[in-house]
Amino acid sequence: MKEWLGGILGKFFYFLYDIISAGIPNKNISVGLTIILFTIVIRILLLPLSIKQTKASVKMSEIQPKAKALQDKYKNDPQRAQQELMKLYKEEGVSPMGGCLPMLIQFPILIALFYVFSTLDYQGASFLWVPNLSKPDPYYILPILSTITTYLSSKFMQPGGDSEVAKKTSSMNIGMAIFFGFMSLKFQAALVLYWVVNNLIQLVQTLALRPKDKKKVVQ
Repeated sequence: MKEWLGGILGKFFYFLYDIISAGIPNKNISVGLTIILFTIVIRILLLPLSIKQTKASVKMSEIQPKAKALQDKYKNDPQRAQQELMKLYKEEGVSPMGGCLPMLIQFPILIALFYVFSTLDYQGASFLWVPNLSKPDPYYILPILSTITTYLSSKFMQPGGDSEVAKKTSSMNIGMAIFFGFMSLKFQAALVLYWVVNNLIQLVQTLALRPKDKKKVVQ
């Protein structure tokens, strides 16, 4: 699958690169800007899922008081509490994992991009502080940014409140941020740059799509 999806993404990447390099002959700048523009286009294509993810997060936040009340009511019967929670989610038309779909879709994209960036001819292209985009960031700035942006982009999507679901989601967000930060130490800087820009765009999208009236979302 990575070859199939990687082939499509690779051709699209080269298409963008040809356009940018035609106007900006500096290879270092062209490659870096192509990665950023490529990420923006991918995020635009995933925008419908981002909207769905945000709505799921908002809905989960709205029903957290009801979820917390059920947990308190059946605190001595965890199995019954879980059953009642599932019943509540079904009645409200939400799923605890409903907001994870865009993140799950990102995994095959990341695998394909790993294949794409492994086959690109960088010829030692650098960008900003990174001396070679085909190798890991020697200054560890991108891995740090990867950890921080992964956590923040996930945190703003998690349901509010102090229910069991919210606590588990928070723990998952921390674990995922640490995981991606660790992997970013080994990945090519080009792939980590994509991931950081992707997280920043997702964070902006989330903040833009969430209801402006805080009274509508119970935290």
